[in-house]
Amino acid sequence: MTTVDPDTAVPPSPAAEKVRRRAAGDPVKALLHRHRTLCERAVDPLEIAAGLEAHGITDRTAARFRHRDVFSLAEELYARSPRAEAPAAAPAPVPAGPSAHRAFGCALLPGALAAAAAAAGQAWAGPAAVAAAVAALVWPGRAGGGRFPWLAHLLAAAVAGWAAYRYGTALAVGLALAVAPGHLLATAFAAGARARLGGSRALEDFADRARPLLLTVVAGFTAAAAGAAALAGTPLPVAVPLALLLFLTRLLLRHGSRRGPVAAALALALIPVPAAATAAAAALLVHAVLALSRASAHARP
Repeated sequence: MTTVDPDTAVPPSPAAEKVRRRAAGDPVKALLHRHRTLCERAVDPLEIAAGLEAHGITDRTAARFRHRDVFSLAEELYARSPRAEAPAAAPAPVPAGPSAHRAFGCALLPGALAAAAAAAGQAWAGPAAVAAAVAALVWPGRAGGGRFPWLAHLLAAAVAGWAAYRYGTALAVGLALAVAPGHLLATAFAAGARARLGGSRALEDFADRARPLLLTVVAGFTAAAAGAAALAGTPLPVAVPLALLLFLTRLLLRHGSRRGPVAAALALALIPVPAAATAAAAALLVHAVLALSRASAHARP
């Protein structure tokens, strides 16, 4: 085995040694270089905090960079990031406007059309209601992780279509009627989570604020889905878990969740046993509580 004589070993260059000492004395600088694009494009420290969390940096990790939490670390990174020009201030959120009214009007259409077609005895009422419900409940969303972005949508359509085939048109109508409350509650959750993100000072603090909001929204949608099922005349034990499964799919896809757990839950719901949809909805709810209580799920797309 060859040994290196310390007397003859080539010492590091003065420049390399200077860089090493500087990185050791200023660990934040190395992190800033590693996440340079994120830090320079962020419009506020909250986006940097969410991005760092998405890369696996936690409040405990932030202590290695001499900060009490990720939010404090993000504030320093934001302050030290070079910018060619100051980012424009984000406009104040408008609670209601023409676009919000149009979106809610579109959310009302699936239920109205499905109920009208079913009342008129049209043969295409069931398939049309399934297509409208899946498109309105599941499709809206920003791109998330995963290699097959269309897989979750196809599985959702298969789940709803198979259930409507087994239990009749009334189930499809019940799902379509749940679209409007699902839209309102998903919008309220997104706005509430962003507000809690702005008022949090640590990732765990945000998670503690986000979980009750999510559970409240889920409870509200469950009640709305039960009302829609009763109005459509379909059994609640069948319709409510299925509607909840589609609603959770929408929330997770909208907030950039990985599609693997979503696709697995939807595939589970295709098993032809009565408890399959309930088990799938329960499993996806557990995943949603974990995924949607992360700050990175609520960063601006």
